Amino acid sequence: MTTNPSLSTITLMTLLMCLSPTLIKSEKGIDVLLPISLNLTVLTDPFSISAASHDFGNVTDENPGAVLCPSSPAEVARLLRFANGDFSYDSESTTSSPGFKVAARGQGHSLRGQASAPGGVVVNMTCLAKTAKPAAVVVSADGTYADVAAGAMWVEVLEAALARGVSPVTFTDYLYLSVGGTLSNAGIGGQVFRHGPQISNVHELDVITGKGDMVTCSPKLNPELFYGVLGGLGQFGIITRARIALDRAPTRAKWIRILYSDFSAFTRDQERLISMANDLRVDFLEGQLMMSNGIVDTSFFPLSDQTRVVSLVNDHRIIYVLEVAKYYDTTTLPIIDQIIDKLTRTLGITSEFMFVQDVPYFDFLNRVRNEEDKLRSIGLWEVPHPWLNMFVPRSRILDFQKGVIKGLLLNQTATSGVTLFYPTNRNKWNNLMSAMIPNEDVFYVIGFLQSAGGSHNFEELENLNDRIINFCDNSGIKIKEYLMHYTRKEDWIRHFGPKWSDFSRRKMMFDPEKLLSPGQDIFN
Repeated sequence: MTTNPSLSTITLMTLLMCLSPTLIKSEKGIDVLLPISLNLTVLTDPFSISAASHDFGNVTDENPGAVLCPSSPAEVARLLRFANGDFSYDSESTTSSPGFKVAARGQGHSLRGQASAPGGVVVNMTCLAKTAKPAAVVVSADGTYADVAAGAMWVEVLEAALARGVSPVTFTDYLYLSVGGTLSNAGIGGQVFRHGPQISNVHELDVITGKGDMVTCSPKLNPELFYGVLGGLGQFGIITRARIALDRAPTRAKWIRILYSDFSAFTRDQERLISMANDLRVDFLEGQLMMSNGIVDTSFFPLSDQTRVVSLVNDHRIIYVLEVAKYYDTTTLPIIDQIIDKLTRTLGITSEFMFVQDVPYFDFLNRVRNEEDKLRSIGLWEVPHPWLNMFVPRSRILDFQKGVIKGLLLNQTATSGVTLFYPTNRNKWNNLMSAMIPNEDVFYVIGFLQSAGGSHNFEELENLNDRIINFCDNSGIKIKEYLMHYTRKEDWIRHFGPKWSDFSRRKMMFDPEKLLSPGQDIFN
């Protein structure tokens, strides 16, 4: 048997037949030794190793020893069982456990190496999505759910569901993320106030635990694993399939942005909107900040109003943008304009500061893709992203605005990126899951999505993040970070608070060798 050295993907079976030894070491010289009998498809070429060492954050560089491209969940299970010391695959091995680390990676959209496995094995979950049978996304006959390969992207779930006239009910702002990736964190966006995060809209999971067990779980079947994995940062198992809730899909969206110069009015209207339960209830709600020391993006507004919008920002130094959407279809088409008119009159909004676009439902959900294309075209997409995301209790939001937004952000020489700012409801989250949120009925989602490109220095942005965190700590504002990366155990204990005991207990139940997701730095 011969091999083609130009192929970037090689099987261990072929490699070992050529090289003879029972165990191999990756050409990077890192400690991944796998026996022939595992029969796994691994990649150790420089391109694959390099691709798996970086993520969207572009802050870390952690080389794995190998990248696994599995064709079935069983291959991932074999890998994990061997890592745990199951040597039934290799009679010549010793009795000591290999103990190498394993991390699942979807689209690599983590910020600080959370999906890395330094010296270990990164599992490329997109391979499973490509080989899933009968397809990566299978919509049920009645259209109430979809069985989805965890490596599939949310945009693929949306496209498959829309073909059947249905849709998931809650999305992240960016759709080109893997299903397993967002479910391991929470999955938040503008629908979270109404439907909860994506982890609140899952019926069932297939999970491979850190011990290599293949388990189906749900709220009634193996609930300890089900609730632990959702928002569990990859610590207890690798999700391979998720059963996602679906509902009837609209066809279009009234996409509205309303400008405020007064913070209290801005938050009052946001909180009022997320509490509505009648026909005026919106389907999507977020908020953004436009600041005079940043780039004022006016592309949403009519050309004739763009100069006026810039003038408002310069005059007030900061403009708060309330962003909502109301979905509709052919059945609600005759009354949608009446509903929008009634909604704005209820809020007391004048047309002078309200701007509306009417767009297809898919285009609205996929709106960030256009921003990605713009940034890629000017070389500002693949740059460091020292993002800071957090949940802030409603009771302290005014203190936060005064101390952080006005006290820190507006006093920067310049700001970059987008600042998200919107409230959501605690009762849409399930406290049995691992994800952590503030202990108040309403809390705010804040995202400082800054990019260290052009004139914006990475160290300066990191320093700003530190000052924001320090202000919250010193002011007693009990935030919960999201997509965080702590390096001290005491910070993780503080983050999980009363859930830490259950979190660490579940780790011992499902991943006692502490092999999974080492990039999170929780149990290392």
